[in-house]
Amino acid sequence: MQSTSLPTLVQRELERLILSGDLAAGSKLNETPIAERLGVSRGPVREAFRALQESGLVRLLKNRGVFVRELAPDEADEIYELRAVLDEHVGRRLARSISTAEVAELRNRVAAMEKRAASNDVPGYVVANLDFHDRLVELAGNRKLLETYRRLVNELRLVRHAALAQVGALPLSAREHRDIVDRIAAGKPAAAGRALHDHVTGGRERMHRALESSQQSARPLRRKTP
Repeated sequence: MQSTSLPTLVQRELERLILSGDLAAGSKLNETPIAERLGVSRGPVREAFRALQESGLVRLLKNRGVFVRELAPDEADEIYELRAVLDEHVGRRLARSISTAEVAELRNRVAAMEKRAASNDVPGYVVANLDFHDRLVELAGNRKLLETYRRLVNELRLVRHAALAQVGALPLSAREHRDIVDRIAAGKPAAAGRALHDHVTGGRERMHRALESSQQSARPLRRKTP
């Protein structure tokens, strides 16, 4: 509490509620009920809304209020397409410049992800996955790239949890991360870039399968005619 501002704490809690699904996509966020729920005044909630709008998790609609953002499949596709290009660039760059210590750090991160995959810890894996990719871009050493990347990835968080919650998704994703690190460590720019590009396109495919599955589950069962 002493080192972190109240609006930031409110923002983090709202992020958690949104990404866990406790605040559903499309739902309206009202200052007063949220302030009462979190035990704060309306001011920090208002500031948190502005920060969440900038990060892409909520939308402010004029004369209507603040709503949890709904990420349409075609919009998610556009983000994945752009992210694939950026990730490929990062992989190529790191294969030329990464240090032995940085490779060791990445291998430790992958090992931690594999443990979460083995225990089917989807929430923990999602966080570790985000941190892994964020670290890759951070190691690339381009601040503007990192800013752009974080904005894109934050928007994809709205659909990533469902994609990784599918049966078999975590072990496959973990293997892909280990392969990425192996190719970066081998100093092969083209191979490292391709591994990251393919990993992102695989994530997009998982996202579509998750959406199709949720749509099928939402369809009402038809009664058989006698």
